[in-house]
Order: sequence, then C-alpha cells, then structure tokens
Amino acid sequence: MLRTRWGIPTVKLNGVDKNPMRWPDGSFSIQGAAAALGVTAQTVFDYLARGLLAGRQLAKGQPWQIELSNEQISQLRNRVRRTKRSKKEAS
Repeated sequence: MLRTRWGIPTVKLNGVDKNPMRWPDGSFSIQGAAAALGVTAQTVFDYLARGLLAGRQLAKGQPWQIELSNEQISQLRNRVRRTKRSKKEAS
C-alpha cells in the first residue's frame, strides 16, 4: 500500500519488467507455477504455506522462486482434478 501511495516501484529480480513465468535458473514464479498447475496464484501461495511446494525468496517481499519437477506438476494437477470432481459430486 505504501509503495502505491508514494509511487515506489516494486522490487523485481529482472529489473522493471513483470516477473517471467520461469526464472533463468529454471525455477517458477508464482504466476508460472499457477499456470503449470492449472490453479490460481492464491492456491500457489496456499501450497507454499502448507509445504506442498518448495520455494524461496531472497528477502521478504521479493518474488518467489519455486522448484517444481515434472513429477510434482503431474501429482498436483491430479490433486486439483480430484478436488474439483469431489466438490461437484458433493453438490
């Protein structure tokens, strides 16, 4: 909120551009992980908080760098499919 109020730009690892889907080291940004998993960015934050995803920030407030293997992507996509199906069946 203070950044917006005072016109202070957010910190970007790659300068002033928006964060890429994947960082040069192969890790994913929040948006990249969300796209790879077929979920929202908020779900990625939830997965990080619950330990379902491993990620790091250089410092608080810095962009996330999330490690995702093809196997993890497949497992989490299956989890999302099962969750969506079970919600539909419950209604």
